[in-house]
Amino acid sequence: MSNTGKEDLRVTRTKAAIRNTFEAMICEMDYEQISIKELTERAKINRKTFYLHYNSLDDLLREMQNEMAKSFIERTRNMERPRDMDKITREFFLASEGAGRLHERLMCSGSYHYISRRITNEIMSVTWGADGKRTNADPYVQNIIMTFVSQSTIEIYKQWVADGKKVPLEEIIALTTKLICNGLNGLASK
Repeated sequence: MSNTGKEDLRVTRTKAAIRNTFEAMICEMDYEQISIKELTERAKINRKTFYLHYNSLDDLLREMQNEMAKSFIERTRNMERPRDMDKITREFFLASEGAGRLHERLMCSGSYHYISRRITNEIMSVTWGADGKRTNADPYVQNIIMTFVSQSTIEIYKQWVADGKKVPLEEIIALTTKLICNGLNGLASK
């Protein structure tokens, strides 16, 4: 029994070494430049050990992406889309700032664009529901609305980061909320 506990600890430590190394590499370079060979050398593990835990770098990245999406979903679980878009926008910025440099790289770097889109799609499917019941909207209209909201928010966030976050956090939240919500209010006035 105690052997199993030690094995679990080794597995935990190994996965932590893999993830920490991968996160550091993402913050240093584009995803396409990362190799399993370099990752395992930096993490001081054997390549076979990496493959015991992950089939590929894509699997490791997908795991991290899913964790980011789940964290945001949990933060906004009790908020109704699109009614609470002001609160949801606020949570996006607060969560992004709390997640640090890794999140910033995954959301803002050109080579990671497809990752931010996959995270957004995951959040949309879970929080809005595929059947449109939460909004009573045609699913195609719902897709258009969420594309507007998510991509506008992400692009504003990316520009804010690119500008060195010169606008204070509370001001960028207020500005983004005003831009997003007024756009949504325009739909409601039909």
